[in-house]
Amino acid sequence: MVANVNPTVRRRRLGSELRKLREMKGMTAEEVAARLLVSQSKISRLENGRRSISQRDVRDLCGVYGVEDVRVVDSLMQMAKESRQQGWWHAFGDIPYSVYIGLETEAASLRVFEPQVVPGLLQTHGYASAVIAGNLPEATAEQVEKRVNVRMRRQERITDLDATPLRMWAVIDEAALCRKVGDNATMREQLEHLVDLSQLPHVTVQVLPFEVGAHPGLSGQFAVLEFTDTTDATVVYLEGVNSDLYLEKDADVQAYSVMYEHLRAQALSAERTRDFIRAAAERYV
Repeated sequence: MVANVNPTVRRRRLGSELRKLREMKGMTAEEVAARLLVSQSKISRLENGRRSISQRDVRDLCGVYGVEDVRVVDSLMQMAKESRQQGWWHAFGDIPYSVYIGLETEAASLRVFEPQVVPGLLQTHGYASAVIAGNLPEATAEQVEKRVNVRMRRQERITDLDATPLRMWAVIDEAALCRKVGDNATMREQLEHLVDLSQLPHVTVQVLPFEVGAHPGLSGQFAVLEFTDTTDATVVYLEGVNSDLYLEKDADVQAYSVMYEHLRAQALSAERTRDFIRAAAERYV
């Protein structure tokens, strides 16, 4: 296995290259699908990185696009091979948001807005357990613990200072500080932990107080992930109940980026936020 290969990112990069080849050929996804006797949705899923790409898929597509450079074909075939490997998260079994984990693992920066709870990367074990158990009332204790363990592993991007840390900005609605998740001790520990993490040089936390009133984030949670490699498009992630949404079009990314800047401008400064959270923690005695 190739070291440090992220299959999610490999699929996205490969899909992007295949889309470029199709566009250079002047073909639509429907035309390619007709040539290969497959559905148009398969071609779309291959290009947007939502479906695993086999080396046979690459070979067939290169044939349709008339790619004759052996080096290009070999490079794409290698990417297809790597895209079918497993990331660290696969060891935990079926994780419904595995695509997001793959993106987060590779991201250089993350901007997240959370209106209801503390962001997952900043949660304590106890708080995470209470959040997940409450959100999945029919889940077994084993299923809850598995998701908690995945969340704790994801946090290494924040806490492992020996590696390249994830640059994180978090705007959190005051509601998340007021909503009692678990018991008082759980909440106090979580808020104190949030203050500690907010003092790391690569983590910025801002609270959006109730007094702001209506704001651009009333529609719900979202995250914006950016990557070091310029070939990887910025992604906006919207979490759903049964399915998640990933937006990559420039217009969508721009809209959410502008929205986030408005939220940051309306939120308390990082220093005032720490004082605000410390005061909130004192209420959980």
